[in-house]
Amino acid sequence: MPAFRPFGTLPVRFSFLPLLALMLLGLSGCAADAAPDTRLPLAPPGSVADEPAFADWLTAFREDALKAGVTSSTFDRSMRGLRPDDEVIAANESQPEFTRPVWEYLEGALSETRVARGQALLAENDALLGRIEQRYGVNRHVLVAIWGLESNFGSFQGTKSVIRSLATLGYKGRRMEYGRTQLIAALQIIQNGDITAERMTGSWAGAMGQTQFIPTTYNAHAVDFDGNGKRDIWNSHADALASAAHYLSQSGWQTGGNWGYEVRLPRGFDYATADMAISRTVGEWVEAGVTRMDGRPFPGGETGDKASIFLPAGHRGPAFIVLNNFRTVLSYNAATSYSLAVHLLADRFRGRGQIAGSWPRDERPLGRQERHDLQELLTARGYDTGGVDGIIGFNTRKAVREYQQSIGLPADGYPTVDLLERLRRG
Repeated sequence: MPAFRPFGTLPVRFSFLPLLALMLLGLSGCAADAAPDTRLPLAPPGSVADEPAFADWLTAFREDALKAGVTSSTFDRSMRGLRPDDEVIAANESQPEFTRPVWEYLEGALSETRVARGQALLAENDALLGRIEQRYGVNRHVLVAIWGLESNFGSFQGTKSVIRSLATLGYKGRRMEYGRTQLIAALQIIQNGDITAERMTGSWAGAMGQTQFIPTTYNAHAVDFDGNGKRDIWNSHADALASAAHYLSQSGWQTGGNWGYEVRLPRGFDYATADMAISRTVGEWVEAGVTRMDGRPFPGGETGDKASIFLPAGHRGPAFIVLNNFRTVLSYNAATSYSLAVHLLADRFRGRGQIAGSWPRDERPLGRQERHDLQELLTARGYDTGGVDGIIGFNTRKAVREYQQSIGLPADGYPTVDLLERLRRG
């Protein structure tokens, strides 16, 4: 799901309420002299949509949409009978009690069924993928891997009305600006004629189609590759795959470049340097003692390329050196585990991509309250986590790394139950 995730990516009909009333005209003088009432009609009293606050929000938002170039007919037709979606509100506000460890996520992403299906689709779409590669320079195996992870190769694209979901997000919750921006973009798509509001379906967060584009990404990067006059990422494999390729090519994809390698780190390695924010040349990492897990040398042409050391499960798990194309996929979905899954799945299609290192399966991820506790305890000790929200992001990992360094632990920035217990003991 480009430009959102989330962590990152659906055909169904609208479930809007029927229109109850026509827009009202002023009653003073003659109708021709009266200013039209631009408020949206309300749904029947007692319905979920009978919320004055939501009606007021729609009226105000309508003005913003018209200023952005959305016509009144497009807006009124697309938003008719709209009501908030309680399921979207709940999904937007919820945080998972537990997150899956990366190895469990990869096991699902790299299942034998997904690999076999991807290999079959690569063969079936050989000519199409060849044309896309020639036009955009993006590796076909990566495109099919994204296709598989985003929508199970188009078979599960989501079942929510994108218009209703985005209106709900724009109206209430922690992503109101996102919802408003994406809703205007979605209305522009409808106005352009690529799809109708009724057929514009996707995830609760507004990600759409086989490649799970959010509307702004669609407007910037979707292409009509099959030449039928519409950019149809819902029903056209050609449009969906070419759109993903166009997005990656515009995001810095390096044609012919590798994504990275599993590596062995030397004894005494400074784990504080294993950070996606730290970039050195492959040659510099080699001088520091980093070697490929399979013992082969790095390609000579890559020694000057910038790379980072990536530890998806901390210092006890496998280690990777990742290059430009790994980062490029992060522009599609900012989760490093997602980029790793994409590239490993692409390698599995070609009979590669096996991980030699072992995962720390005796460790469990922190629960929601434990994540809050970790941030509170780190903050109390003077380590800035960027707030207490239960989300282990860049700032929290940096704080963890600083605390680990202070007590002589490998500073991999990876939060564990043991680390939390150390903080609790003071």
